[in-house]
Amino acid sequence: MSQAGDRSAPPATTSAKVGDIKLQGWKQSQVRKAVASLLKFVSTQAEKSSSLFADVDEEVIFLQLALKKMPQQPRKDKPVPLPLPHPLYGGEGQQICLFVKDSADGKEGKEIKKKLAALEKNGGVAKVIGTSKLRTKFESHEAKRKLCASYDLFLADDRILPSLPKLIGKSFFKKKRQPIPVDMRRGNWAAEIKKALACTYLFKGSGTSVNIRVARSGFEPAEVEANVVAALAAAAEHIPKKWANIQAVFLKTADSVALPIFQTLPDAPAKIAGGSVKAAAAVAAT
Repeated sequence: MSQAGDRSAPPATTSAKVGDIKLQGWKQSQVRKAVASLLKFVSTQAEKSSSLFADVDEEVIFLQLALKKMPQQPRKDKPVPLPLPHPLYGGEGQQICLFVKDSADGKEGKEIKKKLAALEKNGGVAKVIGTSKLRTKFESHEAKRKLCASYDLFLADDRILPSLPKLIGKSFFKKKRQPIPVDMRRGNWAAEIKKALACTYLFKGSGTSVNIRVARSGFEPAEVEANVVAALAAAAEHIPKKWANIQAVFLKTADSVALPIFQTLPDAPAKIAGGSVKAAAAVAAT
């Protein structure tokens, strides 16, 4: 079971406050009610499950954004980091896997393992896999699928990002589990990894629904609220038309209903310049 670990403020800037939410009609009290209801639901479900399973994992809490218009932009597989005041990753029991640039004989990957072993708690990394092993041990689709389900978060040396889609397969990208880039060329690896673990991530797609991991069910209610504000404020900066394109905001887990914390009316349909649709059609017919 994943237990809550050190959720102190990360090195990245996480100074977002309720006043930074630029949504007309936003009420923090609604967030508080939704958080309380969601945590109560998760607790009830955990009590039911505990009679069948001795170990029950924490639930991930998602911030779901409904956009007014579909983004007119290509899908990007490189996730956008969103700093959080209370990080989701790096706690006790959480499994972090790091993909690294490796030589054909695996020597480079072994050297990285030795350096990480010298850091406190291996720098927060449970497993290091070199590109040479990805090509051999994880060649089959089934092996790639199992790997995708084996860890809480994947990091990768940013130098190997272009080659990763072929090496790890489609499962990672379909489930939005693609690795987070880390600059392994810097001397202070521990700081780079800690910085990556201090964020949640926005995956830019082509649809009108955006899901962002913002908390775990083991968090205190105030920690969930603070993460919601921080993630929403940061995410809005990466959405086309920013705040003006947000139709609704929800909180949910993988198994719960989506609890609304903000909703607004759709924009009025754009009128055709120079008259109504009927008039425009009449002009076109002449």
